[in-house]
Amino acid sequence: MSHSVLVINCGSSSIKFAIVPAANNLAPTQTRRSGLAENLGTPDAVLKLINEQGEKKTIALPNADHQTALTHILNELGNEPPIAIGHRVVHGGEKFTQAVQIDDQVLAAIRETTPLAPLHNPANLLGIEATLELFADLPQVAVFDTAFHQTMPPQAFRYALPEELYRQHSIRRYGFHGSSHAYVTHHVDKLLGSTNHGWLSAHLGNGCSTCAVWQGKSLDTSMGLTPLEGLVMGTRSGTVDPSLHVHLVRTLGWSIDEIDQILNKKSGLLGLSGISNDMRTLTELAKEDHAGATLAIEVFCYRLAQSLAAMSCALPEFTGIIFTGGIGENSAEIRARTLALLPHFGLHIDETKNQKMIRGAEGRIDYDDDSGRQIWVIPTDEEGQIALETRSVLGL
Repeated sequence: MSHSVLVINCGSSSIKFAIVPAANNLAPTQTRRSGLAENLGTPDAVLKLINEQGEKKTIALPNADHQTALTHILNELGNEPPIAIGHRVVHGGEKFTQAVQIDDQVLAAIRETTPLAPLHNPANLLGIEATLELFADLPQVAVFDTAFHQTMPPQAFRYALPEELYRQHSIRRYGFHGSSHAYVTHHVDKLLGSTNHGWLSAHLGNGCSTCAVWQGKSLDTSMGLTPLEGLVMGTRSGTVDPSLHVHLVRTLGWSIDEIDQILNKKSGLLGLSGISNDMRTLTELAKEDHAGATLAIEVFCYRLAQSLAAMSCALPEFTGIIFTGGIGENSAEIRARTLALLPHFGLHIDETKNQKMIRGAEGRIDYDDDSGRQIWVIPTDEEGQIALETRSVLGL
């Protein structure tokens, strides 16, 4: 019998999945059985699969819905069904401080939290409801992006707004990327053999966030009520003047929906550069003196350094910085540029090590001689973290 956990991340028109073996000690760079069903509900719906050997297969699923796609995923598992299923759920509000086994009460609570994540939680529920029908005999667990940050104190999570907006409408800072920040900080603690550390974690991909973690607990993070707050991201603006919305309504006549679309889909690196949201593309263009690409990189690094400096206020002691996510793991230039903006942090980057830290490599990129604080690059493993928490909840 298989002792693997099936990890599902369900979007409104997609399902990302991975099979995480029981040992849960595979490095994220090692290939797992995984796949992506995308364009669901359209004639172009397709299921893309990767096996343990890295071999790829594509199955056309015209007009397939989530349940049809999950049925095909089940068939691909063959005669070794998983022992449990772990679902990524974006928003748990204040109701969920940790992963929980799914039952009717949990489903109802996730639905109640939908106003806080109207684009994500309904999609997550689609995946849960479909798998509950298809895998009725398997225990299933919800793992929340926000749960890791529920250890933040009020001075970090409260906005300076009237009390009733928090008490009656749950308006506060929640934070996201919890599985990633939890994984990389706990992983480094494990490598060092102690949890008595204060880390600044930088998850940098198309979505970006920073987090202050002390002794394994989140004390502050850059994202807020939604994933829009904080750093410059691929297509998200990050933090802007809150009165920008009013200004755009008054001066341009834009609707709230139009403004929301601009800030989430057309801003960030894409908006600044005018050409791409991909840091690899921008880095190459900047070498050719492309003004937009150069500006996008400079703003990205400055706002990242600014956020890391702000996050440091939450830590009783500062051990060092951990870079993760596609940009954090692979862009030596972004790491070096950002650290250069923090000379007062006592960080001593070893540029030779920094240049080598790409394509799934992990380790320290400081001089490792106790002369300063530590700098780590750790490939994130959100699927592995979700599987770990799923097993923990179920006692497996």
